[in-house]
Amino acid sequence: MSSTTPNARVQVSRVPSKPVRRRDDGTIAIDLWLRRDGVFDADVALHLTPAEAELLHAQLCYALADEPVTTPARHTPDCRKPSIGSPGAHWP
Repeated sequence: MSSTTPNARVQVSRVPSKPVRRRDDGTIAIDLWLRRDGVFDADVALHLTPAEAELLHAQLCYALADEPVTTPARHTPDCRKPSIGSPGAHWP
């Protein structure tokens, strides 16, 4: 990995070809690309406990509440499917 330069612009993004996976130790791994000033620097992985992954899942569903669903119904998580109940009720 290159040395840190003052005022470097750091970008982190998911590796699109790698799925989120469960590791042998039970953590959830999300593969990421790290770029500094637009130049690839390293592959890194974000490791989350199941509790951290569940919280992130809930927060993502909440953040996506007003966005159209773009996944096929069989791959869409329940939190993104239309629900029967009070309109406008969201969790968390």
